[in-house]
Amino acid sequence: MNLAQTVPTFVGFNVYLKSTFCMKRIFISVFLSAGTLFTAFSQESSSITDSMLEQFRLSFEKDQNNEALQNAASSNDIHKLALDRENLANLDTYFSNRVESAGITDQKSTGRCWLFTGLNVFRAKVIEEKNLGNFSFSHNFNFFYDQLEKANLFLEGMISTIDKPLDDKRVEWLFQNAIGDGGQWTGVVDIIGKYGLVPAEVFPESQNSENTAWMSRLIRRKLRGDGMELRNMASSGKNEKALRERKNEMLSEVYKILAITLGEPPSQFQWRYKDKDGNLSELKFYTPKSFYDEFVGADLSDYVMFMNDPSRPFGQLYEIDYDRHMIDGGNWKYINLEAEKIKEFAKNSILGNEAMYFSCDVGKQLNKDNGTLDVNNYNYNALFGVNFDMTKAERIETYESGSTHGMALVAVDIEGGKTVKWLLENSWGNTGFEGHLIMTDEWFSEYMFRLVINKKYIDPETLKILEQTPVMLPPWDPMFSQDQ
Repeated sequence: MNLAQTVPTFVGFNVYLKSTFCMKRIFISVFLSAGTLFTAFSQESSSITDSMLEQFRLSFEKDQNNEALQNAASSNDIHKLALDRENLANLDTYFSNRVESAGITDQKSTGRCWLFTGLNVFRAKVIEEKNLGNFSFSHNFNFFYDQLEKANLFLEGMISTIDKPLDDKRVEWLFQNAIGDGGQWTGVVDIIGKYGLVPAEVFPESQNSENTAWMSRLIRRKLRGDGMELRNMASSGKNEKALRERKNEMLSEVYKILAITLGEPPSQFQWRYKDKDGNLSELKFYTPKSFYDEFVGADLSDYVMFMNDPSRPFGQLYEIDYDRHMIDGGNWKYINLEAEKIKEFAKNSILGNEAMYFSCDVGKQLNKDNGTLDVNNYNYNALFGVNFDMTKAERIETYESGSTHGMALVAVDIEGGKTVKWLLENSWGNTGFEGHLIMTDEWFSEYMFRLVINKKYIDPETLKILEQTPVMLPPWDPMFSQDQ
């Protein structure tokens, strides 16, 4: 059917999709004049008819197994019914090569996995170098400044788009994404680089850092109102200086909300530690920056982000416009590369005893009970007698798959020169396999999206890709809207 011929009065069709961890919502706007698009789809050839329904019923009832499946599925968890029990016997929890680390972390009811993942990468280094039994950075400290910087980023976005209408794509995106507790690697780099780090006991978690929903909701409401106020000020003739003065007052109010809900972070502190052998260190004064320099000291510009996105060309540098955590931070850049090449760099890093920032589509084929990520965990095709298979590129292009969670990649199991599985240090407390998830090599290929690796583990030819002029992608690209 030629839609242009059937409905000559059709004017426009706009689709907007917003991805979240839990769901995808589709908003469709159709602009029509005198005619109606729906007339084109009312013909019997394109509608569900009584005869079609009768065929569906006969086909379903013809298969006697469907009655048993209906009884089972209508009264039980589909996930459990699709579990491949034979695959459970293949579980092996040993790894040939593992980064030294200790203890587990718990992000609680928050979207801070990106921050836990980044800090867990550096935590492993501190534990090894200082011979500690356990250690953790304060996530609350960096989260405080992350929220303040994101508030400033949003308000600056309002000022930079002050002359654009409310239905402008960038203005819409800014209001829809005013602030949240999610993020990605550039936030780790920029927030730590600017504010430093402190130990967990110096600035511990609060009720609201572990349960961010209400705090985030109130700050988001405040910022959206502030954004409208700035736009109204500009429309009434206020100049940029007046807008920025008012913006600073707005930021002061956000700081107040954060200080009340999270606590006020320290500018200096005293701290000492005891190592595994019982040796007590000297009690010293630190600033968050001096603490970072002494205990981590890594050059954060040495880390390279990789993406495995087969829906776009490999060997190309990409940049996500305005996808960052702070106005004076860097946009998110990554090299799109084949999964097998990324795995080689990842193995080099683990052999070098360095954990990595890893993000993936964690909800796919996850067995929470035993902590495994395996493409053979659940067989939905067999349960329903329907083919659900899609390629990774197809899942990306149709919004079926994207990065939803970040973890630290800490181990690989190599048998006879073949990579069998990997280990991820999670931030969900003592769940899965001792606070970790075990990932098969095949699952790595199918559902890994981002991996951050120190450039010393990457070959020179791949590093040359960083010299390319990056392909700029919009911040509302569905591949990046979940930002983990």
